[in-house]
Amino acid sequence: MSGGSGRRHIPFESTRAQMKTSKDALAGGREPQGSVRINDVAQRAGVSVGTVSHTINHPELVKERTRLAVEQAIEELGFVPNQQARVVAGATSQVIGLVVLDVVSPFFMAAAKAVERAAREAGYVVILCSSDSDPRMETQLLSMLAAQRVRGVLLTPASTRKSSQADRRRRLGTPLVYLDFENSRDDCSVTVDDVEGGRLAIRHLLDTGHERFAFVGRGGGLRQHQDRARGARQALNDAGLDPSSCMVEVTQPGMGIQDGVAAADQLLKKDLPTGIFCGNDMMAFGVYRGLNRAGVKVPDDVALVGYDDIDFAADWVVPLTSVRQPTDELGYRAAQLLFSHTAGEPDHEHSQVVLQPELIVRASTRTGS
Repeated sequence: MSGGSGRRHIPFESTRAQMKTSKDALAGGREPQGSVRINDVAQRAGVSVGTVSHTINHPELVKERTRLAVEQAIEELGFVPNQQARVVAGATSQVIGLVVLDVVSPFFMAAAKAVERAAREAGYVVILCSSDSDPRMETQLLSMLAAQRVRGVLLTPASTRKSSQADRRRRLGTPLVYLDFENSRDDCSVTVDDVEGGRLAIRHLLDTGHERFAFVGRGGGLRQHQDRARGARQALNDAGLDPSSCMVEVTQPGMGIQDGVAAADQLLKKDLPTGIFCGNDMMAFGVYRGLNRAGVKVPDDVALVGYDDIDFAADWVVPLTSVRQPTDELGYRAAQLLFSHTAGEPDHEHSQVVLQPELIVRASTRTGS
């Protein structure tokens, strides 16, 4: 009968069983009731629980004969280690995070596919997150990933303000590699020369005889679109033209088809340029749709250039000329940099890899096609 304090007596044997359960979990494998446990593996292999734990978490410390016996027992019994418990016990996490601006974007999905392939080859899994281009959401996601003790994070940041964002991320203590963004010489990153990409697009339009241009991109300080617009202005300057008089810049809050449609509506209210360069292919599709609704033909009336060269670009109603990013290489090399960065290799040096874009010419800029 319990006393007035409301305390319940817990038998010593029950407490000891709970302590043993916790020890098993930290050793590397407390499984749901009814499944194989770490002590079952130890019994099958004829070793201690500690040896099983070392085999799972630090195989380099275990003699080969013993390791092979434990691995055989694990395979025969179908034992699955508890990954969170392994990390608590000191093992390296087999999970990495990937935080991008928009998981709907075909560009980021292609990059994520390459990251996942690199992770799978190296024995890791990926947690994919979208910040929706919101710095506050990004910070929350990074905190959540740090709480999950991921090995590291690949990040496309939502803000171009480097100093405050970088300090906040470093306080989390999670290794970062920047994807499609160069932060500083103290960080690893893989990006594409978007300034050169902008130059390629406008040079092509100049070479095909155009004199009045528009750049359609996303506002809000998105670094990639800022650099593409900068490259476009540089190409005009190089040709002896004044960008302020021969190119109008239209920005939208997003990067999707509807944003492109809205940009086209704005351009149609003015003196319509004959060459339009869009910050990504999805916006170019929207611009095409808006122009087509108004009876403006691509490429007869207006030449149209996109950016990214996503899979749909070649199969669009009028196949789209686009600046191709090496998206697969971008994602794959960023993942490899993260693995090297987090491996603790003494000769690791932070690298800032810059890849080169390529212009792919199709019907949307071929007059008379």
